[in-house]
Amino acid sequence: MRILITGAAGFLGSHLCDKLLADGHQVIGMDNFITGNRENIGHLAGNQNFEFYEHDVSNYIYLPGKIDAVLHFASPASPNPNSERAYFNLPIKTMKAGALGTHNTLGVAKANNAKFLLASTSEIYGDPTVHPQVESYPGNVDTIGKRAVYDEAKRFAESLTMAYHRFHGVDTRIVRIFNTYGPRMDLDDGRALPNMLKQALLGEALTVYGDGQQTRSFCYVDDLIEGIVRLLYSDEHLPVNIGNEAEISILEFAETINRVTGNQAGITFVPQGRSARDPQRRRPDVTRAKEILNWEAKIPLQAGIEKTMPYFKEKLGL
Repeated sequence: MRILITGAAGFLGSHLCDKLLADGHQVIGMDNFITGNRENIGHLAGNQNFEFYEHDVSNYIYLPGKIDAVLHFASPASPNPNSERAYFNLPIKTMKAGALGTHNTLGVAKANNAKFLLASTSEIYGDPTVHPQVESYPGNVDTIGKRAVYDEAKRFAESLTMAYHRFHGVDTRIVRIFNTYGPRMDLDDGRALPNMLKQALLGEALTVYGDGQQTRSFCYVDDLIEGIVRLLYSDEHLPVNIGNEAEISILEFAETINRVTGNQAGITFVPQGRSARDPQRRRPDVTRAKEILNWEAKIPLQAGIEKTMPYFKEKLGL
């Protein structure tokens, strides 16, 4: 297939480029580098099966030639309020990527009679009252909170995707992505793993908010990409959770980071602010992924951290 991937210079987008090229497809990457990193796709320069367009997906998209599949992954995703690349600090661009960007990429898929896959997120569940999170759960969300610019952009994108499927017959798919980590992550992303792994490699005490009993489920990037590609190749139109079922408290996670890295600086507890409605529990129910895609995460947390460390050390100059 000839496949368009938006957000191609991002963490997940760049890994998707690699995977689909390895599968023998032609890949068109698109990114405007607001949050993407040119280095993530630098190794693809000169690859005859890869072409790249620097473009903002919230603007009309024109591409010559037939497109067989569109994967819409363009969106700021960092929750770090101190980063200029975070969605907190790019609120309008984030919502335009989810709304106008989804509309434009669906238009490309419709015009080409192509498959369409939307990158959605576990954040559409908000701070969940159902645990683990199943695809039928509509969420516990705050439409006007600080996180809403990301959460609601993705929720709207899902609604628009299903509208194009039902009204126009576009061959759509929706993946709800849970916490993922690995090489090419932004070290200043603001999520638990990059924060703590960076601190540990620098020999600093790890910062844990509150009592550390809030939970996450961490999926190594190779596992996630395999699940996404299986969904692309499937005929499933309703949302599918892709993530690791292994739930871990943030405190236990911090202890694991220190153990794997050999960091002796310990852990520092700081008050947990709730103004941004950071979810207290996060774990995917991946029953549908197992049944429909024959997929589940396989790489254990410690092995994934060990696979990720060399990239972080390189970026930190260690």
